[in-house]
Amino acid sequence: MSYFSAAPLQEAVFGALQGDAGLAALIGGRVYDAPPEALEASATPYVLIGDEQVRDRSSSTHSAARHDLVVSIYSDAAGFADAKDVASAVCAALDGADLALAAGHLVQLQFFRARTGRKPAPGGRSIDLTFRALVQSA
Repeated sequence: MSYFSAAPLQEAVFGALQGDAGLAALIGGRVYDAPPEALEASATPYVLIGDEQVRDRSSSTHSAARHDLVVSIYSDAAGFADAKDVASAVCAALDGADLALAAGHLVQLQFFRARTGRKPAPGGRSIDLTFRALVQSA
């Protein structure tokens, strides 16, 4: 096993989220793979592709890796409704998606879990969605 599929998977997820019309209707183009340096409250909600854990899932005949990839939604709205709408759109775009990778083959991409939280700023909300991907070498 190697870390061969990490960057191609992130690129494919980023592209899928950027190109999803339902998500764009909610957040415009505010999909990031690094936290924005400064945002006005009007620039939320936004989506951030974040942490990842990778485990070897190779067999005697295939090299494979399981990725647990976190996609976070941040909102400065007073309640969770806006963030949950965005989270639903992210799930619709990614859960079961058949994404083409620059290296390797995506066998499966599925929603694994979600966690909601409050940010320190008054009214801020976050949702961390974890997606599980299985990628085999080509």
